[in-house]
Amino acid sequence: MIRYIIRFSDQLSKFLMILAAVWAMGLSVLIVADIIGNNLYGHAIPGVREIVISSIVMIVYLQLGYAIRSHSMLRADTLLLVMPVMMRRIVLAAGYALGAVFFFMILQGTIGPAVYAWTTSEFWGEGALRVPVWPTRFMILVGSALAVVNYVVAALIDVFGFGEGE
Repeated sequence: MIRYIIRFSDQLSKFLMILAAVWAMGLSVLIVADIIGNNLYGHAIPGVREIVISSIVMIVYLQLGYAIRSHSMLRADTLLLVMPVMMRRIVLAAGYALGAVFFFMILQGTIGPAVYAWTTSEFWGEGALRVPVWPTRFMILVGSALAVVNYVVAALIDVFGFGEGE
């Protein structure tokens, strides 16, 4: 059972990371097109600012799960390497627990605003384009939930010794 949770977490994290990379590439193309349109033709693409602002938050939360699973979050490996095994496990357990609690609190705090944004059709922006808020809020929910799962998975592997092949 644990093996399936680990595998699912890894596959979902990688998929969302790839989606975020494609999204970032698309944003890059949109920004370059906006700059070219503005400089060469005197007409910028309407709404680029609003799209970029919302997309940056979504990209961060799409990549969050992969960052945790690949141990790319803030971590002092040099200190961990010189610690005795038992001390290392205690420090890792504390760090994983704090990370899981932090993202669980973000998850809990975002549920209400996400539902509100969905039910009221909340929009952001006052210019040429008004961007719906609910995709960003739900991406924060998905990213935070995956972060909690991935911190638990990391604890199972690094602290309790469950191997990915077990």
